[in-house]
Amino acid sequence: MQDLTQPDPVDVGLRVLLDQPSYAAQVLITLARVLEFDHSYEMTGLVRERAADIAADTILRTLPDVVARESLARAYAAMPALALDVTRGQYALLVRQAARSLG
Repeated sequence: MQDLTQPDPVDVGLRVLLDQPSYAAQVLITLARVLEFDHSYEMTGLVRERAADIAADTILRTLPDVVARESLARAYAAMPALALDVTRGQYALLVRQAARSLG
């Protein structure tokens, strides 16, 4: 008879995986964290690209290429458009909202 007091390790592993944000969402969350370091500075396209490179390298570097490419494509598709006169901190808030929408 199976001991029912201990959860099945497969069930535990699946629950952990399903509770974590997707890789694309993790990239966006990391992107927001990078932007928050200099939150009061102006947000530019170059800053976004550099922060996205850092975030992608941090989250995706150990994954298979196909997974990394698909996750990065999903992250870029969900990224909010840049607006004039927005700070990095304000943009980081928008990026976090986008990450929540990805799940």
